[in-house]
Amino acid sequence: MKASFILLIVFAGILLNGYAGRGVKSSGTHVGIKTKTIAVNLDVPWEIAWGPDNCIWFTAQGGTVSKVNPETGEKQLLLRIADTFRNRSTGLLGMTIHPDRKLPYVFLDYTYKEGKKVFLRLVRYTYINDTLIHPLVLLNDIPATTGHAGSRLVIAPDGKLMLTVGDATNGNSAQDTNALTGKILRLNIDGSIPVDNPFGGSPVWSTGHRNPQGLAFTNLGTLFSSEHGDAIGDELNLIKRGGNYGWPHVEGFCDTEKEQLFCKTHEVTAPVKAWTPVIAPAGITYCGANCAIKEWRNALLLVTLKTQSLRVLKLNDAGTKVIAEQVYLDHEFGRLRGVCVSPAGEVYVSTSNRDWNPGQGYPKQGDDRIIKILPGDSSNGGFVQEKQLKPPLTDGAVVYNNYCTSCHKNDGEGLAGVFPPLRGTQEVLGDKNRLIKIILKGLSGPVIIKGRKYDQQMPAFDFLSDREIALVATYVRTRFGNSAENITGAHVAKVRGVVKK
Repeated sequence: MKASFILLIVFAGILLNGYAGRGVKSSGTHVGIKTKTIAVNLDVPWEIAWGPDNCIWFTAQGGTVSKVNPETGEKQLLLRIADTFRNRSTGLLGMTIHPDRKLPYVFLDYTYKEGKKVFLRLVRYTYINDTLIHPLVLLNDIPATTGHAGSRLVIAPDGKLMLTVGDATNGNSAQDTNALTGKILRLNIDGSIPVDNPFGGSPVWSTGHRNPQGLAFTNLGTLFSSEHGDAIGDELNLIKRGGNYGWPHVEGFCDTEKEQLFCKTHEVTAPVKAWTPVIAPAGITYCGANCAIKEWRNALLLVTLKTQSLRVLKLNDAGTKVIAEQVYLDHEFGRLRGVCVSPAGEVYVSTSNRDWNPGQGYPKQGDDRIIKILPGDSSNGGFVQEKQLKPPLTDGAVVYNNYCTSCHKNDGEGLAGVFPPLRGTQEVLGDKNRLIKIILKGLSGPVIIKGRKYDQQMPAFDFLSDREIALVATYVRTRFGNSAENITGAHVAKVRGVVKK
């Protein structure tokens, strides 16, 4: 079911970068915008937020909190956390600033290491005279790894603190209400547990999350979260009290045979929207009635890593459904991770080109940066980005671009120590059955390729059709300087049958 659906998308225009979802328009009239760089030479600004002093505050993965004056570009360091452990997608991550000036609190979460174990810590600081002091640990010793940390923070309309926590690469923990990983948590701002939480005495608010990378309330108090899927579907979820969002048994919509079996015995909340192929959604924010770009009012603004874009997700009047999606800044500035809106409705985004998995050709001079997005038209320097016509891709290249290039890269060289190369490797050029099995089943745990160790998990792509797997397998065996026999769909079907037994 899902495989045939994906096949239709792939060969009917998937280069639009993302499945628009059920009842969602993927195109429309784009408004003119223009951009202005506010700050440069930053080191992965993971979170950006509008501060109480009308400056943009931002965390850097290496362990610092700073601010930048959006008018002058002047930067100032506010805090350095010495025990931050940074590796791949961990470090100093989420931040939120309490909106009540009478409560001068800043909430941060970061990873730290004790021995060989990595943990996540949530801390409240007090802001006084350009300093962050009096740290109060609210949560400690949350299991973590070098990925899937979640770590977005927001203050709810009722004054509670919300925190996303990824599954720390342990998917089963997402369904365990006694574990804090794979959850969205809710706390009082002093770290105590609200009495009206759904699981008595627990900060757990919702379960079944893989790696929720964005968190935002709308003007109506509806909470949305953007979430990284594994290989099939990234998600935008409307977060409900006590809701179960399915991971690791459901990814995207509940539409495969295995997923439907789980959904028959568990109440799973379906996403508001899902993207296949995945787009790697990062931060989200809400642009309300005062949004400086009027066409973006009552919309969620979502930035993405894989597809390097800003997506405007227009909501219905009830604020519960996405009725249209438009894509901006498509591959203009590289990976985008943070987004915020000022009280005046001005939109800012931050790049993430100096992180552990930069896109092809990044980082560039000046990375990383914070960018202001302004309304514009042809008369005042704005632009409406149009897709440049490029030579049509082969079917195999389409599948590779949609599912493989973010890890193995356009040139097949991978990423040292993390994603193995595809050029001249025995795994690609050797036994065809072995390559097909790797694509079908994925890989986990360390592997040695050409004498070097790689230890990033590869998801299973068994949801792809036999033809798609044959196309991409043939593509990697005949590109990047490789020369090996093609693989047919019939051969894939035969291996798939053996794997299923």
